[in-house]
Amino acid sequence: MARIEGVAACLFDAYGTLFDFASAAARCEDVPADRRAALTDLWRDRQLQYSWLRTLQRRYVDFESVTGDALDFALETFGLAEPSRRARLMDLYLTLDAYPDAASTLRRLRAAGLRTAILSNGSPAMLASAVAHSGLGDLLDMTVSVDEVGAFKTDPATYARALARLGIEAQRTLFVSSNGWDAYAGSDFGMKVAWCNRRGQPPERLPGRPDAVIASLADVPALLGLA
Repeated sequence: MARIEGVAACLFDAYGTLFDFASAAARCEDVPADRRAALTDLWRDRQLQYSWLRTLQRRYVDFESVTGDALDFALETFGLAEPSRRARLMDLYLTLDAYPDAASTLRRLRAAGLRTAILSNGSPAMLASAVAHSGLGDLLDMTVSVDEVGAFKTDPATYARALARLGIEAQRTLFVSSNGWDAYAGSDFGMKVAWCNRRGQPPERLPGRPDAVIASLADVPALLGLA
């Protein structure tokens, strides 16, 4: 594995990278077991589409609103629209499970003296809830929400805001995301990037190029020569 040099801070995406967005439907007994994966996929797909389209339209609302709208679409598509089910799924989204490799990776980076932070589409309240539930708070220097700029990733202003909050240059930052579109955009912005390609997806056809493609967050320390 090629080494990435000169990194002083690691910036992580939240949903799909540190937190498993599939764990909401997986823990919801109100959703038939044979529909949970399909519901998760459509919910996530519409969540991302709505965030991008709202940014293009300059009609920003926070990510909790976007997540609720996407869930409404998915539930209606599968004939599962029911107020109590919707409420349960939205509550579960606030307490998503962290991936098993999240805490150990953050702990290793912190022990090596690196700064760690989140940059996410999530609203401040959503992120505070997820971080508290996961127990990752003591392993993070800060959490940055795109709510601070009123646009969703991949708007360059979102990446610029995170770096400004960290007070660090793009080339001294390793951005880690499981979302290919996010990883490529982070690279195009000028950060060093590790694409945590959990699903083994093919390369994106977008500007930018990740410095490394890894299968797990556990690979990040080795990228930085810490393993």
